[in-house]
Amino acid sequence: MQHDWKVLRATLLAGVVAALTSTTSHAQKKYDTGATDTEIKIGNIMPYSGPASSYATIGKTEAAYFKMINEKGGINGRKITFISYDDGYSPPKTVEQARKLVENDEVLFIMNPLGTPGNTAIQKYMNTKKVPQLFVSTGAAKWADPKNFPWTMGWQPSYQAEARIYAQYIMKNHPGKKVGVLYANDDFGKDYIIGLHEGFGDKAKDYIVSEVPYETASPTVDSQIVQIKAANPDVFINIATPKFAAQAIKKIGEMGWKPVHIVTNVSASVGSVMKPAGYANSQDVLSAAYMKDPKDPTWKNDPGMLEWSAFMDKYYPEGDKEDGATVFGYGVSQGIVQVLKQCGDDLTRENIMKQAASLNMEIGIYLPGTKIKTSSTDFSPLEQLQMQRFKGESWELFGPLMSGEKNS
Repeated sequence: MQHDWKVLRATLLAGVVAALTSTTSHAQKKYDTGATDTEIKIGNIMPYSGPASSYATIGKTEAAYFKMINEKGGINGRKITFISYDDGYSPPKTVEQARKLVENDEVLFIMNPLGTPGNTAIQKYMNTKKVPQLFVSTGAAKWADPKNFPWTMGWQPSYQAEARIYAQYIMKNHPGKKVGVLYANDDFGKDYIIGLHEGFGDKAKDYIVSEVPYETASPTVDSQIVQIKAANPDVFINIATPKFAAQAIKKIGEMGWKPVHIVTNVSASVGSVMKPAGYANSQDVLSAAYMKDPKDPTWKNDPGMLEWSAFMDKYYPEGDKEDGATVFGYGVSQGIVQVLKQCGDDLTRENIMKQAASLNMEIGIYLPGTKIKTSSTDFSPLEQLQMQRFKGESWELFGPLMSGEKNS
């Protein structure tokens, strides 16, 4: 009888252990649509055609990055299926592609969709569906609103954060000097204006003597430049997209006017802004950066840039290594991989947002000291930039890394 009881007890114990083990393994693995033991499906939307197709290389870099990750065994043993569609930079098409990715392809989330108009068009849909719209590729401030849009998160420093840095720089280095501003009369331009006013705080009305908008449908901004100069500012802030930024630099040069001239990061491209404006006119123009520039000899032997360069040679040899957009795509992909690593075997959409909102890391292709930090109330991963000055035919970084965080 005693022997039978021992057997029974052992059997019962084994049963309890088995039950516990199966519960634990079940608890460890949690999946939403788009994730399994072997696969993670990620959606993406890029302007492979249309007016913003120069950004297409970002999507191609990301596809190449995940190919490399898969060759190295995937993430926690799962391979990435990366599905990227063209929206031609047209919001109705963005909506169509987002629906296709979520409802037909059944992706786990959409990463780094590009452009403010398109992302604005899908933001409500993604949040209603509770599908992450992660690391959006635009600097608008509206992607950092966890209270109203808990399923949307930006990536790059916001236009407002950048503008706050310019205000800080002016107050420290040109205290009491008058500021004139040219800005695009749209969400992009208005975001910078908000940031400038926040940066100057209650001194905004003392500093800013002229704020002149331009319409993106206008042929030139020449008349606006003349109008701003009439207010006699010492500092000129050029909040314009590349074509108009170049026109402004050129016009100022032609007029022989020499203000302290700041151009936004969006229009700091040598090829599409500084060169067309004329190198002579572009000397000493200021801007701010957060990524290492592949053309800057400073980073020739930098480990982070050497790693990026080796990746380009092997996985995206047709890509242009002088195009900073490839560096951008590489950095975002590293961010996504970190989020997925942190998720472990809990690949639910809710956990993806939870992990995206608990990042604290550095990535080798960003300027030294740049932190990627998020929290449940802070959906702005990058908020630091460093000032740079145009010399000869390239940018030179100077000064400390500055934070554009609100009230920092």
